[in-house]
Amino acid sequence: MPEPAAAISNTLAAVRDHTRIYRDFTYVYPVISRRSGGLSIGINLNPDKKCNFDCVYCEVDRKTPGKTSVVDLDQLHEELIEMIRFARNGGLAREPKFDEVTPELTRTPRDIAFSGDGEPTMLHNFDECVRVAAGVKRAEGLAQTKLVLITDAAGLDTTSVRRGLEIMDANQGEVWAKLDAGTASYYKLVNRTAIRLDRILHNLLLTARTRPIIIQSLFLRLHGEPMPSTELGEYCSRLGELVHDGAQIREVHLYTIARPTPEPFCGRLTKAELECMAETVRAKTGLRVVTFD
Repeated sequence: MPEPAAAISNTLAAVRDHTRIYRDFTYVYPVISRRSGGLSIGINLNPDKKCNFDCVYCEVDRKTPGKTSVVDLDQLHEELIEMIRFARNGGLAREPKFDEVTPELTRTPRDIAFSGDGEPTMLHNFDECVRVAAGVKRAEGLAQTKLVLITDAAGLDTTSVRRGLEIMDANQGEVWAKLDAGTASYYKLVNRTAIRLDRILHNLLLTARTRPIIIQSLFLRLHGEPMPSTELGEYCSRLGELVHDGAQIREVHLYTIARPTPEPFCGRLTKAELECMAETVRAKTGLRVVTFD
């Protein structure tokens, strides 16, 4: 059985700084993740910063050109092995910002996460990238380390992604899928995308009928105002409809802004505000809800 997730303060530099640039690596980067409960080794499948959402809270600097639009599978393989061994040998624990946390947190990856500077499911060979990560995980004896996909859900219906999810299912895989709104109008306000909310909900249902997923939702202040109670009610209704139609939702992660955003009208919620919203979601859906302020 895996060790229980650690309680991690949101004031640590390793938590507040989730930069995807590490040394001379192109794809692989380490972070201390509160939602993972420790070390998460990220795989940035979008070093070109390509994304199909333009979320108001996203901290990715898209004014500066990205590195490359191609994922070199051999280089990804090498970087992932090097990072895992570096962490397990104690090297990461001596690095700036990582030396603030207990050494145990930096040695064993809680997960290998497909995330980064854009939407990972936009990659045409997503399944091949998953196969590389799964192979490294097995070769390095990381039986309890999860493979996590952090996604906006827009590409969950593509052939390559569905093949990739099947590989993840056989290798302690987990899908963390975004849902930030309950109505199309609020969804467009926050996520600023041409992709319809109906498609997102369809893909969530399609995916969660096959395996349990985690819904991740970022709630914030827009122009000083938190999500209206009516919108929160609609959000709960969408979750309820998903469950009614057969979606397996393991839990809901509610969190707020943790790092600076480029949009000045975005603000973070207080811990009390976030927990109050979580109580509403629990009461209206019966789902397990975890908050990260």
